[in-house]
Amino acid sequence: MTNTITPEDYLAMRAAVGWSVFPVEQAIAGLSNSYVWCIRDEGRPIAIGRAIWDHGYVIYIADVIVLPEYQGQGLGRVLMESIMAFIHEQLKPGYRFMVSLLAAKGKEEFYQKFGFETRPNETVGAGMHQWLVNEKSE
Repeated sequence: MTNTITPEDYLAMRAAVGWSVFPVEQAIAGLSNSYVWCIRDEGRPIAIGRAIWDHGYVIYIADVIVLPEYQGQGLGRVLMESIMAFIHEQLKPGYRFMVSLLAAKGKEEFYQKFGFETRPNETVGAGMHQWLVNEKSE
């Protein structure tokens, strides 16, 4: 496992699982402001986890991607275990973190194994998001 991935490889992995892609300059900026866990097979990235931390109390798990031909081999579990171990290592006495993520449809049960709760439930509302897109070209 490494802690780096090229922006081009990252975007190719997103495309391979049917996720949206964006300009490479956005990938560069996003990766440079993230913690990355990358599993490789003979040097080729095959699974990636990415987290963003404000160094206060908010941590967001932005990506857990496993290439389709490697899915079902426990690599997502390895990534999540690594990410969660890192997060637990950052907890100083008296600290608390709010760790959030947006699960891909049908993957909620996977994240529940790591202590995540689905929303909405009896105490919190639904998670929400929006994509903003500038369709203009330069």
